[in-house]
Amino acid sequence: MDKIRYGLIGIGAQGGAYAGFLTGKGGFPGMPAPECPPHCALGALCDIDPAKEAMCREKYPEIPFFTDWKEMVESGTVDAVITTVPHYIHTEIAIYCLEHGMNVLVEKPAGVYAKDVHRMNGCAAAHPDVAFGIMFNQRTNVLYQKIRELIASGELGQIRRSNWIINSWWRPDSYYRQSDWRATWGGEGGGVLVNQAPHQLDLWQWICGVPSKVYAKCLYGCHREIVVENDVTVVTEYPNGATGSFITCTHDPIGTDRLEIDLEGGKIVVEGSKTATVYRLNKNEDELNATMSMMELAKITSGNSAGGEGLYTTETFENTDGWGVQHTTVMENFACHILEGTPLLAPGSDGINGVRLANAILLSDWLGREVDMPVDEDVYLSELNKKIAEEGKFPTR
Repeated sequence: MDKIRYGLIGIGAQGGAYAGFLTGKGGFPGMPAPECPPHCALGALCDIDPAKEAMCREKYPEIPFFTDWKEMVESGTVDAVITTVPHYIHTEIAIYCLEHGMNVLVEKPAGVYAKDVHRMNGCAAAHPDVAFGIMFNQRTNVLYQKIRELIASGELGQIRRSNWIINSWWRPDSYYRQSDWRATWGGEGGGVLVNQAPHQLDLWQWICGVPSKVYAKCLYGCHREIVVENDVTVVTEYPNGATGSFITCTHDPIGTDRLEIDLEGGKIVVEGSKTATVYRLNKNEDELNATMSMMELAKITSGNSAGGEGLYTTETFENTDGWGVQHTTVMENFACHILEGTPLLAPGSDGINGVRLANAILLSDWLGREVDMPVDEDVYLSELNKKIAEEGKFPTR
């Protein structure tokens, strides 16, 4: 076997794009389609919507189509599945696949609440011979890979503070009206934290570590006709005393995507997930603080509150990969993991970190206080079920 045949469960916007990637017939609207990865192929499609079935049979007549995902898993037409379905169903499908020896690449987020994801991870641990990954495609961005490696090397010392403003998620009401489950507690499990921002929540912890304390303020239906969170401000604390902040929303049509990481020996700034600048202090900040005179300070900061001349050097690098290339890179990595044992860029078990942080953010706001990480999984699920019950559209979990 030299190719992994992927089965796509759910042919909505994401699943439809993946079908295009795996056949060379398209991708995300308005973006050039990447080439199909060399070790990947489209094996089967699955959806319960008759309109999706008609579209798939016309566009991909040679590809088997199923209306029951369990039948597809057991059909022998696929070697791995991708779960492009509503978030609550990710864990159900993944657990079934793992228990039946089917390799599974879970779409983000891993799930809605940590207790459910914990159960999925336990199942994966009990079936170590079955490949289990998650579609954290932004981990393929060379900017974030280099930054992670640089911080892990210790060259710039410990992190003191990190700040991420990620407001480039503008979504009008028409977006939320696409499906009845969107932007609901019972159907989607939340808003920006479970839909748009999981990639940044993953990268933030992948690079800067897992916080120990979280305090958050969330706004629900801010400038939108929805009930879930779409404006979030978070403050975090880490075991080493570092702090962080994370700001995101879906009502800013101009948008900002800026990550800043302050360290003992410098600073890293990423703009738009495309350009990273590394500032390396000529002396660690502690040494500068202990030795710099007021006269030297005046020379550095004269006419410029940021100063800089003679204080640091800079290095800049860029990322040019498109979104589709990132997704196909994860697919190819997952395929090579199955075929050759290549290490996974994003092991499925990593998905719980972002879910735990999202749960902590919401729980902090619901309780009106700072919470410790990880939060009590049963307490979070209880509070989530209160939201689902108040909404009155879906069964509680």
